[in-house]
Amino acid sequence: MKKLYIAGHRGMVGKALTRQAEKLGGYEIITTTREQLDLGDQAAVFDFLASEKPEIVIIAAAKVGGIHANSTYPADFIYENLTIAANLVEGSRRAGVPRVLFLGSSCIYPKMAPQPMPEGCLLTSPLELTNEAYSIAKIAGLKLCQHYRAQHGLLYHSAMPTNLYGPGDNYHPENSHVIPALIRRFHEAHERGDANVTIWGTGTPRREFLHVDDLASACFHLLGLASPPDWVNVGVGDDVTILELASLVAITVGFTGGILTDPSKPDGTPRKLLDIAKIKATGWTPTVDFREGLAAAYQDFLASLKAGEARL
Repeated sequence: MKKLYIAGHRGMVGKALTRQAEKLGGYEIITTTREQLDLGDQAAVFDFLASEKPEIVIIAAAKVGGIHANSTYPADFIYENLTIAANLVEGSRRAGVPRVLFLGSSCIYPKMAPQPMPEGCLLTSPLELTNEAYSIAKIAGLKLCQHYRAQHGLLYHSAMPTNLYGPGDNYHPENSHVIPALIRRFHEAHERGDANVTIWGTGTPRREFLHVDDLASACFHLLGLASPPDWVNVGVGDDVTILELASLVAITVGFTGGILTDPSKPDGTPRKLLDIAKIKATGWTPTVDFREGLAAAYQDFLASLKAGEARL
């Protein structure tokens, strides 16, 4: 049994990682709630890792949100995410943890990066301003792992997932990501019998979406490699426009009204499609069909609403 600490196990990604570890077997899973361990408290994090001595640490803990949250609270996003990464990476080194997997985001790449975005385009031109603070924190976490690996000979590496969706998502009307925000908006419009739903921006930006269970399978695939890349993209290799996405969500929830756009709201990056050739070359590919994944996500939303457990 390998001792595995999943930081951020209560979030959508952390829950998927826990499910995957339990499915695979062979892991003694360690988790902590925010009340038990404040990942922003350096001394507490160092003491916890020194005491528990996990063999693997997966850093899935993060302060996350959509365009509105990122542009409204940039100081919170950069500080909290920098602190989490620094405390867990250095704490792992001090505790003798041999392997760390840090989870970043596709937003680390430049706003006008080549499409699809290869790992090598990192830091080649400016970032998208609406989520620059979060992006810089995630780049710092990636670079921490890269340089700790080079200097200390530790197997610390990173995975950069594209936009995620799936069970356990956050459906807050302002601070959520695009799929859960649209699921909630179209569901409530359908319940009220609204004639139209208005989406942010022009609807023309293209986005790629990865089911969180596919990310979890990719993470454990990477942990099984003796010499993984310093960082690797994790996506599906295909994308849709935001307007196309809205139409798919409308169909999924049964909304039959119109869909309007609001060009006064920001679009964000024009396109964010990951080049996943590197991880596919190691033998991993995604398996969840997008339409089936959306349908399952909506059913999870309905179930969580009924149980009073939805993150609203």
